[in-house]
Formats: sequence, structure tokens, C-alpha cells
Amino acid sequence: MGAYFGVSTIFILCLLGFSANAEVFSIGSSSGSDITQALLKAFTSACQSPSPSKVVIPKGEFKLGEIEMRGPCKAPVEITLQGTVKADGNAIQGKEKWVVFGNINGFKLNGGGAFDGEGNAAWRVNNCHKTFNCKKLPISIRFDFVENAEIKDISSIDAKNFHINVLGAKNMTMSNIKITAPEDSPNTDGIHLGRSDGVKILDSFISTGDDCISVGDGTSNLHVEKVTCGPGHGISVGSLGRYGKEQDVSGIRVVNCTLQETDNGLRIKTWPSAACSTTASDIHFEDIIVKNVTNPILIDQEYCPWNQCNKKKASTIKLVNISFKNVRGTSGNKDAVKLLCSKGYPCQNVEIGDIDIKYSGEDGPATFQCSNVSPKLLGAQSPEACSSPLTKLPGQ
Repeated sequence: MGAYFGVSTIFILCLLGFSANAEVFSIGSSSGSDITQALLKAFTSACQSPSPSKVVIPKGEFKLGEIEMRGPCKAPVEITLQGTVKADGNAIQGKEKWVVFGNINGFKLNGGGAFDGEGNAAWRVNNCHKTFNCKKLPISIRFDFVENAEIKDISSIDAKNFHINVLGAKNMTMSNIKITAPEDSPNTDGIHLGRSDGVKILDSFISTGDDCISVGDGTSNLHVEKVTCGPGHGISVGSLGRYGKEQDVSGIRVVNCTLQETDNGLRIKTWPSAACSTTASDIHFEDIIVKNVTNPILIDQEYCPWNQCNKKKASTIKLVNISFKNVRGTSGNKDAVKLLCSKGYPCQNVEIGDIDIKYSGEDGPATFQCSNVSPKLLGAQSPEACSSPLTKLPGQ
């Protein structure tokens, strides 16, 4: 379905990386209608176009059912969401997806619109944070094996499960993403990543009921900058070690971010009874502001929520080359810094530089705790840094 374009329209398309003969596919449905089939048809046509194409969802509110938009495509595809698409408001247990973009090389998603997961009814039946044996709820937006992508100027509201899940991505940039859900909504991670390389998350706001950003196994070369998080559970690497055959994590950099009123701050978490033995390395947090954050800096290699593991078994996840530098602000409890490393595989090469975290509660001043780690200290430390002897590795 082609269209005639004026000179100004052609100029705009060229700025977006489209040639003058690009096709634009618009969802011509009226506000309030179900656009599932119309969107799938438009995407399929765009994906088969030999030249870059664009799909436009106009302003208004639309119903959208479960949909998978998968390639490979013959040329780059852009989707511009100007309105709001709304999921089924009821609990849908056993389904793990709502909107999926998959197997596309050269992809853009933008437009200023919103994905509304209508999760309120579903949260009441979600117990996956308490048990392994639970029926999954749908992730709002999934990017499966999407490469060379630009995701910007979109919102995710009230996801039933994770807001955004990124799996197998390469060279993806997310910017100006807004994610919102109540602080008591379970398992509503803002952006979760796994098995991905070269992802950037920039200039975004995340307020939700679980981790703002969670980094799963196999993630490498992740850059997070100018993200405001809160409420939520902070920015977390992990949890790692819950499942077998997990892959190493490396090259994580979080800079110039603000965490406010979060249950945790900058966190690395691994299961003590890990099902695998992998390494998480080169993880760096720098220039971070914390505002009334519980556990602002936390390495937790005894992570075992709801007693789902054997705490007596030391974590086999190795943490190497970790740094926390220029972290300042206020703590919501006295545990400003906790480095709880594995007694089986103590943390290696941990640097702490210029920490200034204050706590004004009645139960005493802020504290700095360590176990199975001897951090390298740079600059000033407030609270005063720990001095803990490094436990030797097995066989040393």
C-alpha cells in the first residue's frame, strides 16, 4: 500500500533514514477499536518491502491483543506509535507475552505513544516472586534477537509482568523511555536484559514495583546513563545462578544516574545454591546520586528470597573487577554499603572510591560492611570503609 508524499514529507522521511520511495503503512482504525489484525497485516507488508518502511499507529486509544511481529525482514522497519495501545485488563496466566518484536535487523520504535499493560487485576494473582512453581504472566514488550535498533520516545504503563524484556539483542539504543507502575506491583521489572551485546539505555525514567533495570546472564557491553529510578528495587546485576547453563556477564557501566526512594540501590545479587558456575566481571557504577535509598550499595551473594534455596551452600558465581565511585546522597537505613561476597569464591579486585552517604535514623550512623572481600579504597569514604581479610580461594 503506497502513498503520495509532498516535498516536506519526503524531506522528513529522508531525515529518518528513509528514501523517497519508502512505503508508509498506517493503521486506519478508529479510536477504541481492536487493531491486532490490522497491525499484524501492516507489519507483515512492511517487513516484506524491499526498501525501508514505516508503520504508523495514530493518536487515540486502541485495543491490542497478543501479537508477534517477527522477521527476518527484507529491509529496515520503523514503527511509530503515536497513540496508546491497551492490553486485556484481566489476569492472563500461562501466557508469557503481549507484544513481541523479533528477529529484525534494522528496527526503530518511536512516536511518543504508550503500551498500557492494564496489570492491576493480574498483580493480585501473581506469586512468581515467592515460588518457582507459578504460572507466568505476559511481559508487555519483548525484543527477541533484534539488531541495530533504536527505541525512543515511548512509555510502558502498568505491565502485568516485566515492562520490557530484551533477549539476544545486538547494538540497540533505548532513549527517553518512560516506565510507570505502582511500587507494590510484583515482578514488574522496568527493563530486563539477557544474552545481549551492545545495549545502551539513556535519558529515561523508570518507576515500578521491581528492579528498574535488571541485568541477566549473557549480557555484555551494557551502558546505562542519565536514568532516574524510583520507586523500585534499584539497578541490579542479577540475580545470577538461579538456573543452569547461564552465561558470563561482562562490561556493565552505569553512570550519572539518580535513584530515589528505592528498596535497593546499586546491587549485584547471586544465589548461594547456584545451579551453575559463571563469572560476572568489569561492572562499574560511577557518579550516582541516591535519595533515601535502602541499601544504596549492595553486593549480595546470599540472595535467597522466600527461602527458595540452600543458604548453606556458597555461591559459585565469581565477581571480578567491580567498582563503585562517586556515590553520594542519603540512605534509608544504616546499611549504606554492604559487600557480602561468597565464602567459596571471594570477590576479586573491588574498588570503592569517594563514597559520601549519610543516614540520620535513630538506630545509629551509617555503616559499611564487608565479608569475603578486601576492597581497594580510593579517595574519601563516608561511612568509614570496612577492613575485612580476604578469604582464600579453594585450593590456594
